[in-house]
This record gives sequence, structure tokens and C-alpha cells, in this order.
Amino acid sequence: MAVTDGSFRGLAETLSGVARTLQAEPDVEATLLAIVKAAVDYIAGAEHAGVSLVENGKVHTVAPSSGIVETIDQLQYDLQEGPCVDAIAEHQTYRVGNFVDEARWPRFGPAAADHGIHSLLSYRLFVTDRTLGALNLYSSRVNAFDQRTEEDGHLFAAHAAIALVGAQREAQLSIAIENRDIISTAKGILMERHGIDAARAFRMLVEASQAANMKLHQVAAWLVDERTQA
Repeated sequence: MAVTDGSFRGLAETLSGVARTLQAEPDVEATLLAIVKAAVDYIAGAEHAGVSLVENGKVHTVAPSSGIVETIDQLQYDLQEGPCVDAIAEHQTYRVGNFVDEARWPRFGPAAADHGIHSLLSYRLFVTDRTLGALNLYSSRVNAFDQRTEEDGHLFAAHAAIALVGAQREAQLSIAIENRDIISTAKGILMERHGIDAARAFRMLVEASQAANMKLHQVAAWLVDERTQA
């Protein structure tokens, strides 16, 4: 439920509950879904929400709460203008009360209004100097977000960014462990097959990786699959 009583204690208790919910999610996708759901539940005026995630230098929408989020986000990506794009590039927060009167984005503003979106809040999601993307909140109402809502949303976005980067690190660690185990299994297969030691088996995997222009764990996985199917 959105915080409306204005008390710091109430806000702190709400944020603590949100933080525990986000940290309990098991993976990146689940964390993103939890962030978006909590944003709609917690931030006053938010009817729709989504995350614009930066991956490999590109921005794309993940975990949208509705189809209109994907539509409005894609307009910004295609036009290369809009509060979401600027939140990521300029490291700022943007609040819009009425896109009909919005002059900062002359092409995107009217397009958003044509799709029934009039108010927006866009927060940069970041930890230290690393930008993860942006959290975008939309409403069909004019002036749905005020200054207090924007400030509360800042705290929410900070918790969301911490939860997201934590989930990403856990996912990377899980992949690293899985890759290590696959490589170890592949080394064992080569040692048994060719009667060689672990160092020589590892060199064979590296040479095969370079020759095939594949990552080491991919070559190892292919060898393990081949052994399993044989």
C-alpha cells in the first residue's frame, strides 16, 4: 500500500518490508518482477511500471506491469528521446505532470499522450558509479505524482537497485560455479580417455576453445554432452 500519512516511521517500515521482499527473490527475473510489483503497490499514483535495463550497451524493457509500458518505453528507444533515456544518460530523475504541455521531449511527449499516458516518474537505477538502468512509473492521470511522491520513490529506487545488483552478482556466481564444474568434468573425461594429467587436459580444452572460437565452458559442455550421449 502506498505511504500517504507522511510519517518518517511509516515510510521506513514500508521500505524495510519492500527491501526484505526484494532480497528474498531467488534470481534476477524474479527480483525484477518483485521490483515492478512493489513499485505499483508502494508508490502513490503509479498505475504501471517497468524497468529499462542496460545490458551490453543496449537498453530494453524487462518485467513490464502491462503492455502500455512496453509501448511507451519502445517509443523512447525508437525516438531516442524521453525521460527514461535521459534518466540513464544524464543520471537524473524526471517527473512529468502532463505530456500534453511537455516541451522537453517534443516528439515523445505528444506520442505518450496519444497513448493515454499523461504522468511519469523515471529514476536512474544505480550503485556507486554503475548504472543498471531506469525504473519507470506511468499514470493515465494528469499530475499523478507530486514532490513528496518523487522523494519517496527515490528511496524505493535505491533499495531496488541494491536488490537488483545483488541478484545479478548471485546469478554470475552461480554461472561461474556451474562453468567450473563443467570444465572439471570435461578435464576428467580427457584424462581418462587419453591417460594424461590435469594440466595437459586443461591445455587441450584451451586449444580446442581457440581453434573452434568458442568459450572454454562451451567446449567443455559439448564434450560432456558427447560423453553422455555416447
